[in-house]
Amino acid sequence: MPQAADVMRVALTGAAGSLAGDVIPGLLDLGYHLVCLDRRRPDRPRGGTWYTFPLEDRDALSQALNGCDAVVHLAGIPLEADWDAVLSANVGATQAVLETSRSLGIGKVVLASSIHAAGFVPVPPPGEKVPDDVPVRPNTFYGVSKAAVEALGSMYHDRHGMDVVCLRIASRFDRPRDERMLSTWLSPADAVRLLHAALSPSVKGFRLVWGVSANTRSYLSPEGGSAIGFEPADNAERWAGELVSDQPPQLPDITDWNARYIGGAFCSPRACLLKAALSV
Repeated sequence: MPQAADVMRVALTGAAGSLAGDVIPGLLDLGYHLVCLDRRRPDRPRGGTWYTFPLEDRDALSQALNGCDAVVHLAGIPLEADWDAVLSANVGATQAVLETSRSLGIGKVVLASSIHAAGFVPVPPPGEKVPDDVPVRPNTFYGVSKAAVEALGSMYHDRHGMDVVCLRIASRFDRPRDERMLSTWLSPADAVRLLHAALSPSVKGFRLVWGVSANTRSYLSPEGGSAIGFEPADNAERWAGELVSDQPPQLPDITDWNARYIGGAFCSPRACLLKAALSV
């Protein structure tokens, strides 16, 4: 993986979350100075500087972001929740980050979106790919919130000239958990590569990019990632023998929805009842 040409001071929101935990070590190894923001401080924090406050505290947010070259916004509720919660944590907090970045003259913001912003897009026929910029078709309140995150990023680019990269993250886990993830998996190492590419000063404008590894069975286009220099190296196919079975599925409802839409079983009207068995 190429090293960062210059040390960039990057603010990382949601720094105590699971995605941040995957990417912080790799970003530090690349030479970034990280300013880590979250409501809580982990027991073993990593990063250059830590701030603990809710993103609704705009004075504290302005103080933390001051002097940063870019912001990576990962904070938010990561799965389905009630509307008021996702509206505040995912949409309101994103607007706070973008507006504070604008006021401080920070020209680059990377936003964590999700495959669920387009969850009701059908799985394409074999050999075809879903474009990075496919129109939103959210499958949950969470997906609606991520569609709004993308819309905010687009507006801040068009109105204020900010460079905004929205990462439509698919299934980010240490390894694929089910057959669907043979197509949608994003490895932790590739998540680092994706953020590193998005942070490049050469990446301009407003971008929508699938966050997915180099999976043999992927139905998500690699073109947006390639355009920003993202070169994924991991492939879910190494687990195919463990995940593909000739036996009838134990949860056929989940299997059916996974085969129909890219958002998988979260498209099901029974998603709230199946929540314990679902994965992103």
